[in-house]
Amino acid sequence: MSRNDALRAARLRAGWRTVEQAAAGLTDRGRRLLDDAHFNVSPRTWRRWEGSRPGWPLEETALALHDALGRWPEDLGFTPPPGWIRPDHHQEAEVKRRAFVSVTAAALVPGPTTTQHVDPALITYFQEQLEGHYRADMFLGPHDLIGTVSAQYQLIDKLVRSAKGETRRGLLRVGAAYAALVGWLYQDAGDLEAASFWRGVTQEIAIRSRDPHLVGYSLVNQAQVRTDLGDGWAVIDLCEAALDDACRLAPKVRVMALQQQAHGASLTRDRASVDQLIDTAAGLLPRVDDDLPWGNACRRTPGYLEVQRATCYGRLGLGAEAGALWSQILAVVPSTARRDRGVYMARQATAAAVNGEPEQALEIARAVAEIAVETRSARMRREMTALQRAMRPWQDAPVGRDLAEVFAPVAEGS
Repeated sequence: MSRNDALRAARLRAGWRTVEQAAAGLTDRGRRLLDDAHFNVSPRTWRRWEGSRPGWPLEETALALHDALGRWPEDLGFTPPPGWIRPDHHQEAEVKRRAFVSVTAAALVPGPTTTQHVDPALITYFQEQLEGHYRADMFLGPHDLIGTVSAQYQLIDKLVRSAKGETRRGLLRVGAAYAALVGWLYQDAGDLEAASFWRGVTQEIAIRSRDPHLVGYSLVNQAQVRTDLGDGWAVIDLCEAALDDACRLAPKVRVMALQQQAHGASLTRDRASVDQLIDTAAGLLPRVDDDLPWGNACRRTPGYLEVQRATCYGRLGLGAEAGALWSQILAVVPSTARRDRGVYMARQATAAAVNGEPEQALEIARAVAEIAVETRSARMRREMTALQRAMRPWQDAPVGRDLAEVFAPVAEGS
């Protein structure tokens, strides 16, 4: 029988080591919260909640659970009945909407009311700033950068409206790179709606710049979102569109499109195409020598193409092959690239679980959980969810219970 790991993790985080302690603790919290001496939760009820069919608690019990554990029942593994609206739902939605609107407004500013002189040297300034943002993203993760990068995009957009000739074209090109970075930050933060919006902004500006490399890059950006959505054929379509006129594209853009198409192939269960596409990209990698300020992960990331291959192998369920590649990759990834190391290690742990090595998966997961709490990367949390699925055969064994305890702080900080 499957188990409600979300509730179990919350129980352990609250310090309740057994269901008996949890039932007694919730009873006490509920009586004080509701001022009802008759409120009671039995160990048998809690044990059922941690099973595969926890049902739905009464309204006063839902309030007590939230008071004790800081989460509403639907976040604790319970399936809400039709019509259930938790008390803070509308407030949370409004806060999220305001945050998105405030950042997205950077792309929707009305036309200029005044003009100004725009010095061409500003193009170099923004390009240099962009490289710094890429480095900061590796260290900080998405949340602390979204506001900063989108504000700079807004300034670039304002300058584009006054600039002329080649200066305007140059600002459009760097503006597309900034929009792409905002889209990536949203994607890493787990907000795929906002990511898709900013990928659309990137594509619009790329087309306006008349730069074929940027247009191809923008299509690969769209394909990245589709990969996260699990839409393999859409990924393939977008990458094939990017490569339609490959002879006009810089080798870097072709490498990006080929490796992303490999992800699409892995989603459609086509291993032969995965290897063929990544091998073709590997043949182009030595020719990447442009000075374009965007899309430089293939030069900046150690073992870039093998990272893609290992990820695709993991998606295909090839645990042994993926695990061997992750060991090689992690040996060369610098410790300063905290978030990337965390993502790779989570995938390595999943490969170990698929390969029947749960103890090794647990040991790797301990380091992953620490990085996930630090970076707050939704991408890493998705990888941890995949690891939990791979560890289900051992969920009732000590190693499975230990994994739930290791991941409890991540759920608390999500």
